[in-house]
Amino acid sequence: MNKFRRLIFVVIIFEILMIVSFNYYLFSKNNNNTDKEYKVQAERVFNEIKTNPDYADNPESINLSRYDQIVKVSIYSEEACNNDYVVKKFNDKYYRIEYKQPNGLNGVWYINIFIIIMGLSVIGILIYIYMKIIKPFYNMSNMTYELAKGNLTTPLKAEKSKFFGKFMWGMDMLRENLESNKQKELKLQKEKKTLLLSLSHDIKTPLSAIDLYTKALKENLYDTEEKKEEALEGILANVTSIKNYVNEINKISREDFLNLEVVKQEFYLQDVINDIEKYYKEKLSLLHTVFNIEEFNNVLLRGDSNRLIEVMQNLIENAIKYGDGKTITIAFADEEDCKLISVRNSGNTLDRDQLPNIFDSFYRGSNTDNIKGNGLGLYICKNLMKNMGGDIFVEIEENDYIATVVVRKA
Repeated sequence: MNKFRRLIFVVIIFEILMIVSFNYYLFSKNNNNTDKEYKVQAERVFNEIKTNPDYADNPESINLSRYDQIVKVSIYSEEACNNDYVVKKFNDKYYRIEYKQPNGLNGVWYINIFIIIMGLSVIGILIYIYMKIIKPFYNMSNMTYELAKGNLTTPLKAEKSKFFGKFMWGMDMLRENLESNKQKELKLQKEKKTLLLSLSHDIKTPLSAIDLYTKALKENLYDTEEKKEEALEGILANVTSIKNYVNEINKISREDFLNLEVVKQEFYLQDVINDIEKYYKEKLSLLHTVFNIEEFNNVLLRGDSNRLIEVMQNLIENAIKYGDGKTITIAFADEEDCKLISVRNSGNTLDRDQLPNIFDSFYRGSNTDNIKGNGLGLYICKNLMKNMGGDIFVEIEENDYIATVVVRKA
């Protein structure tokens, strides 16, 4: 920011120096040229006087139309004269040759005005850039740092600049989402802690009963087969109770992953594909991967367009990571009241017998060696599409891997 201020100051100084230097040069040149010109013309007039006796006796008769700086020629007298003049002597007579300095400075002033306007324009542009871009950006310089530190509660100051207004609005939405997710996570952690405390207390009872039954059986405290059967049934009943608690834990854990909110609304397929193409066209070009999008009819769909874009991005990223990098194609089909969007990549590396498990949480196929991931991508995609009333499935055709998204038409 200070460097840009110094730049404006340097530009101002440069403009001033340029104007001063330019004017000094032009004025010096103009004065030198003027001095030479009127002297030359005065000398020519004097030569006419010397060569023409009529002019010597009557110098006023000389035609001065050829001399733009000579005003009047006369025999010298003591009369006052308002013009500059030179005195020449010929045959004991003195001649006064009056001249005027040409007003050659008008052009100089025009050039000066032009230079000043251009300089002010440059300075104005620099000040505009400073006020509308540099200064707002400087004010935002600590924004990402504060977000990284976890300072999510303070709203970001709105920026009216057309350059950063939308950016600030988006960053504030990001802050709100991060804050919301943080609160949800804290709430979830509290619920988990409460659940664990409750389950630990509830599991103690069946565990204590099992412990008593096993000790009694070990020490042969039951003298009849009926009592032993009752003890075994008691153990089985308590084991069942513990299993139910464990199943409840698993159910709640799975519900945490299923808590993927969607906003159902109507949107056009073209808008989603435009966003996907805009993001991946250049990226895949840099990877030297052929990216094809087949022709399709722009239909009105129902669901969450942002979530659908998220699903499509996940499928394309998988195609990049697990394909051979040659081609990725997005194809379209219709089925009853649904639109099918397929992402096909060449170079399939997944075994067919693993297809039934790829949508399970934390499942990673045999083709994921040395490739980073957590096994949740397709699981999340599956549940997002289910929440939107659609679906997703995967198939293998020859050496191509095809992931197909099913979206409801509006």
